[in-house]
Amino acid sequence: MSKIGTYIVVLKSQQAKTIQVGKLAQLDIKQGYYVYIGSAMGSGGVPARLKHHSKVSKRPHWHLDYLRAATEFYQAHALYSSERKECEWAAMMAKSVAVSQPMKGFGSSDCRCSTHLFYFSSRLKAAQAIGKISDAQEIDREMLI
Repeated sequence: MSKIGTYIVVLKSQQAKTIQVGKLAQLDIKQGYYVYIGSAMGSGGVPARLKHHSKVSKRPHWHLDYLRAATEFYQAHALYSSERKECEWAAMMAKSVAVSQPMKGFGSSDCRCSTHLFYFSSRLKAAQAIGKISDAQEIDREMLI
C-alpha cells in the first residue's frame, strides 16, 4: 500500500538567478530557503514524490521541478494521510513571520491558494515556520531522502 499524504520540501539556494517556471512566469531566485507544500495521493504516494523532487528532473513536469534544477534539495517533511492538508498548511505558512511569497500560482493551479511556495532568508526562519505546522499536525520533523 502506498503512503499517500501531504509533504513539505525545503530547497536551498546558494546564489541569485532568474529561471523560467514552465509557462507560468519567470522567478527571481534569491539566496536562502524555499519551502514548497504539496500532496501525493496517487501511485507511489509521498515517498515516490519526494524521491522525484530530491533529484533534478530531465523532463520537468511540476512547477517545483523547474525550481529544483536551480537549487539544492535540503530536507523534507511528511504527513501520511488520505486527507489533503496542503492548502491548510499553505495558509499557515503564509502567516509566518519573515516569509515572502515569491510567485503567485506556484504549485497551486488546482486550488484557490495564492501559492504553495514560500521563501525565507534563513534556515532558522524556515524551520520555525515548519515547526508551527508540525506542532499543529503530526508531521515527521525531518524526513531526509
